Amino acid sequence: MQVTVTSTDGLKRELQVAVPAKDLEARVSAKLDELKNTIRLKGFRPGKVPVAHLKKTYGKQVMSEVIQDTVGTSSQEALEEQSLRPAQQPTIDIEGEIDQVLDGKADLTYKMSFEIIPDIEFADFSKLEIERLVSEPTDADIDEAMQRLADNQQNFAPKAEGEAADEGDLLTIDFVGKIGDEVFEGGSAEDAKLEIGSGRFIPGFEEQLKGAKAGDKVAVNVTFPADYGAENLAGKDATFDVTVKAVEAPAPVEIDDEFAKRFGFDELAKLREALTTQINSDYERMSRMHMKRSMLDALDAAHSFELPPSMVEQEFNQIWSQFEQEMQSQNKTAADLDEPEEDIKAEYRKIAERRVRLGLLLAEVGEKNKITVAEQEISQALAERARQFPGQERMVYEFYQKNPQAIAELRAPIFEDKVVDFIAELAKVTDKTVTRDELFADPDAEEHVHDENCDHDHDHGHDHGDKKTAKKATAKKPAAKKAAAKKADKED
Repeated sequence: MQVTVTSTDGLKRELQVAVPAKDLEARVSAKLDELKNTIRLKGFRPGKVPVAHLKKTYGKQVMSEVIQDTVGTSSQEALEEQSLRPAQQPTIDIEGEIDQVLDGKADLTYKMSFEIIPDIEFADFSKLEIERLVSEPTDADIDEAMQRLADNQQNFAPKAEGEAADEGDLLTIDFVGKIGDEVFEGGSAEDAKLEIGSGRFIPGFEEQLKGAKAGDKVAVNVTFPADYGAENLAGKDATFDVTVKAVEAPAPVEIDDEFAKRFGFDELAKLREALTTQINSDYERMSRMHMKRSMLDALDAAHSFELPPSMVEQEFNQIWSQFEQEMQSQNKTAADLDEPEEDIKAEYRKIAERRVRLGLLLAEVGEKNKITVAEQEISQALAERARQFPGQERMVYEFYQKNPQAIAELRAPIFEDKVVDFIAELAKVTDKTVTRDELFADPDAEEHVHDENCDHDHDHGHDHGDKKTAKKATAKKPAAKKAAAKKADKED
């Protein structure tokens, strides 16, 4: 194999790789020699088919496979020989007449085009000043969370005898539905529960039961919607003979041991303890998020190096595509905004550059400091992902087993968190005590760019995927524009 550097332009590189025809021929012969023990041909005993005959029959097919394998192995060897790390998968272009190569009459020659990872000189991480917002949940916060749980557990109590049903009340009813004088299938039920105002029944049904009392019989007249699922009922007038058996009004939920049992706890104290643990975890998560964003801002400000143009372009195209989708959902175009399209693109290109810069930086910090992700950590992440799909765990495991890229996407945030922790250990991290509202405030309200997570799969030795975020929002930006940036930022 002969490797020649044919072009160097900034981060762009071109290599020409030549593999002699005799080397290809040797590989074809070796493959055919392996095949003769497995191929069955009429007129020949197993394992006794002459290689010359196999070559005549399968030569081109095998040569095609050999060429494909050779390009894969030789391209990697060429990169190692030249000590080059491509930022993305190289583009391969076969040169010359491929038919001549397939016939064994010409050398295999191809061109590799790619951009390399730039040289990155790390800033002194010990001089990075990072702010971490912190806040402690109070007993009042725990009480408020407990009350929200109670509010979500709707409770009803019987109304006084003779008291009429109103909005929000729960009725127990029997009903029989008719079209004309004919009872229709599926239009009858006993002891059905109906919350007035829930919208569970067809339009007009619930409203006509307001004012009804337990024991009343009410004729409810409605018209099925024209687009109703059952074609035999769509657009038809119907009458429901309804018997109101009970009327209950919303009642406050008692926060006691019985309430705790609804959530699988023996007593209220255990529920409160679990809730406290969860709230503390939420506070710590938000505190870490703010620290991480502060770190990324500091890293971005402290580093400047040449970026691979194709990576920036790919990142920008992704952001712009999401922006256009958001605009389309609002039946708008960039022309409807108060900024020229070129200015918006320039703004988003800066976000793309920031993402790529931070992605390359984090990846390089991880590689240079031998930060790795253990298989056990991947297994734990996969188990957590599977738990998100109750009853489908096996399908989730099978999906990840068959998709290396999906596994890479699990590895990405773990790797990133390890790099962040590594830098945080070296940097000057200052805690700032804030209120709960400040801790949980929407970061999009801030008038500068933030990146919550910025890591990339650069195809240069890292297995982490491409989970990227960048926040861009200013008070004057149109809603669609902010939403598009936010949507792009929160990819998982």
